[in-house]
Amino acid sequence: MYIPTLADMIAAEERIRRHIHRTPVLTSSFINSLVGAELFFKCENFQKAGAFKARGASNAVFGLSDEQAARGVATHSSGNHGTCLSYAAGRRGIPCTVVMPRTAPQAKKDAVRDYGGKVVECEPSTSSREAVFAEVVAETGAEFVHPYNDPRVIAGQATCSKELIEQVDGLDAVIAPIGGGGMVSGTCLTLSNLAPHIRVYAAEPGQADDAYRSFKAGHIIADDAPNTVADGLKVPLKDLTWHFVRNHVTDILTASEEEIVDAMKLIWKRMKIVMEPSSAVPLATILKNKQIFAGKRVGIIITGGNVDLDKLPWQ
Repeated sequence: MYIPTLADMIAAEERIRRHIHRTPVLTSSFINSLVGAELFFKCENFQKAGAFKARGASNAVFGLSDEQAARGVATHSSGNHGTCLSYAAGRRGIPCTVVMPRTAPQAKKDAVRDYGGKVVECEPSTSSREAVFAEVVAETGAEFVHPYNDPRVIAGQATCSKELIEQVDGLDAVIAPIGGGGMVSGTCLTLSNLAPHIRVYAAEPGQADDAYRSFKAGHIIADDAPNTVADGLKVPLKDLTWHFVRNHVTDILTASEEEIVDAMKLIWKRMKIVMEPSSAVPLATILKNKQIFAGKRVGIIITGGNVDLDKLPWQ
């Protein structure tokens, strides 16, 4: 297992610079007063293809040799990674195939196709996803770019927190949503090297809390098909992301479905930004655990904005 390094993150930053946005950091004095802390929202919902995963996908795609690239890329994804890999593949002019759960939001399936990717549907479980994907790779010979358990992807995601600490001085903590752990791993990679005093927290839905249970147990516990409004956080940790979580995360905090939806509404209402339910989980956990963050300067990574406007969670 290759563990990506700071040098990999720096190389990724240079490789993807032309293909991504340097996203803004926004604040809300109202939410600060509610929490009793200074919150700095790193808005990856404004990223290319609408999610932070454009970073890791672009790093993987543009790091391929011409011979590898000619066979195209493939992945399995509940949405954002598939969309972002299709985006990056389109920029390089190579084919992309994405295996997606049939229950994935229609907006995310449409987005993959809009960027030129091909969607192959599977049942909404990790086991079905991996079985169907194996057939796709056998048929196409495409380069597998894992949604998160891939050193190239983690190195790309790590560029987000590097931007954040360049944009905001004096952070005490950074918190990001956790599903498979790609963004959290990238955050750990950057901060453990460049700002080891900053604590890293992960935020997870209580109804898909396998990372929380893994963290407490000291080994990976994987759920096959959890059910949560935060559809981007249903996948389990893998060996590479577990390495970063186990060694560098301070704690994993959870929130209920109601708390997630309430936090999402609060951000929409007060900050006027469109973000998906997965992105609301960090604020939900902060509101639930104010004592941890009281008086602190906290970076929050808003991971994506690809929400299905016809199926908002409060409708």
